[in-house]
Amino acid sequence: MVNLKNLTLQDQNQDILSIILSAGELGQKENTEVYVVGGFVRDLIMKNTINDIDIMVVGDGIAFAEKLASKLGIKKIVPFKKFGTAIIPNKKLPIEIATARTEKYNDKSRKPSKISHAKLNGDLLRRDFTINAMAMDIQPSRFGDLTDPFGGISDIEKQIIKTPLSPDDTFSEDPLRMMRAAYFSSKLGFTIDDDCFNAIKRQSKRIKIVSAERIRDEFIKILETNKPSIGLTILQTTGLLKLVFPEIDIMYGMEQTSEWHHKDIFDHTMQVVDNAAKLSQKMELRFAALVHDIAKPNTRRVDKNKGYTFHGHDAIGEKMINKVAVRMRLPNNLKFFLKKLTLLHLRPIALVKDIVTDSAVRRLMVLAGDDLNDLMTLCRADITTKNPNKVKRYLNNFKKVEEKMKNVLKLDSMKAFQSPVRGKEIMSICQIPESKTVGKIKSAIENAILEGEIDNTYEASLNYLMKIKHHYLD
Repeated sequence: MVNLKNLTLQDQNQDILSIILSAGELGQKENTEVYVVGGFVRDLIMKNTINDIDIMVVGDGIAFAEKLASKLGIKKIVPFKKFGTAIIPNKKLPIEIATARTEKYNDKSRKPSKISHAKLNGDLLRRDFTINAMAMDIQPSRFGDLTDPFGGISDIEKQIIKTPLSPDDTFSEDPLRMMRAAYFSSKLGFTIDDDCFNAIKRQSKRIKIVSAERIRDEFIKILETNKPSIGLTILQTTGLLKLVFPEIDIMYGMEQTSEWHHKDIFDHTMQVVDNAAKLSQKMELRFAALVHDIAKPNTRRVDKNKGYTFHGHDAIGEKMINKVAVRMRLPNNLKFFLKKLTLLHLRPIALVKDIVTDSAVRRLMVLAGDDLNDLMTLCRADITTKNPNKVKRYLNNFKKVEEKMKNVLKLDSMKAFQSPVRGKEIMSICQIPESKTVGKIKSAIENAILEGEIDNTYEASLNYLMKIKHHYLD
């Protein structure tokens, strides 16, 4: 039998070790089988960073969680009685305790129709993939002993993703597992087994029974991997992308004029997402990279001289994201970020020309606000040409834009721009109550500064107010 004790004793796992030793000692005291399972064991074997601790108990998981929490000095647990699971809030690493169980499903719902207690192998059998269907005993007398009934270690060595059961059964029971296969392929760099891949194609339509929130969360996990295009391409080739993100799926095979980009809009978008992943760990920026050209399929036209054109795809794309946000249950802060970067992603390169005014630079900076750096990162990620000379030229252009922005910032502080004359002062000077008129006057002052008509100073703004106020008060 394989024993993983030496892996758990490594220096980077000392905090983890103390927790699982406590759990194992408690299991022995209570005469209860207790194991670490799933992703914990997989990451331990692969020597990846362990981000949470999954403990499985053959018995009452919630009762065990309460006793373990007390042993660890943690006052409360978060129980989920239906599933026999509990979360032990722990600052360093989340701890989940689960009762060994089997689940039965009906065809029309992801929610299990029946949950039953099980032995160790019965619990492992219900898991998604062989690489996650392993358990390590943590009782002191058997500490480190590995149970691997479906060849998980072998599949890790082969770098392949397989299911313990028939893949059709596995994916039919919980269709989200199809997206999880894409996620693990993207995260680990593993290949999906042919039988699994073909089963995903057959079962893809069952993703419709999964909640939008679960689909969104799994989709975001793919974006958070080092090379998201791997998982996203799997979604496209299996037919899942057409169902969960049709606006991106339609890009596949759609040509565009090749100058900055790949000829295929989908291939270009995948490269932009991967470029963004290299440039930033920020998931929101990677999502923006995915949707920045979302309206290109809807705006594609043929010009005899220029080839394919996509006039207005930035503005139309910004509006399309509203529908995406509703369908995927995106939080408002993410929705507004995606809308802003999609709308503005063409603006920076337009500022390269020598004749561009300071006011145009200011306006972009004000529109981008705190997201200016992310916007510039997206613009860099958007360069997907394979011509190194073109890449160099385009990057130099963005450097020019950034220099213009720095020069403007030297003249005035525009990043958090507001009129130097505030609303209350406008109300006092004009002798008017709080109203839309106050906002209009304030906007007029701000626009005058942006257009370079007046300096960004209190004195200049006040003089401008005195000059224009009668237009709004008559």
